[in-house]
Amino acid sequence: MSECKPVTYHITSDVFECMKKKFKDAGIQVPQGNNGDMEGSGVIAHFEWDGKSNLIITIKKKPIIASCGYVIGKIEEFVNECNGS
Repeated sequence: MSECKPVTYHITSDVFECMKKKFKDAGIQVPQGNNGDMEGSGVIAHFEWDGKSNLIITIKKKPIIASCGYVIGKIEEFVNECNGS
């Protein structure tokens, strides 16, 4: 398991709440609030949202068979589904 480089998304509060709901619906444990560690499917990621527009997600652990690009791609699917960028 290894850490990936942080990725920053520019989102609104509506997109942030939508993403948290989609993560939970996908079986990923997401803490309340604007930062913390979410966990699911062998992945642990830390998120920090500034409450305005910047969400930083850092993959802290992932299965060896999953690349950073693959895991980040899955996160970006949630961003896109919630109309974020």
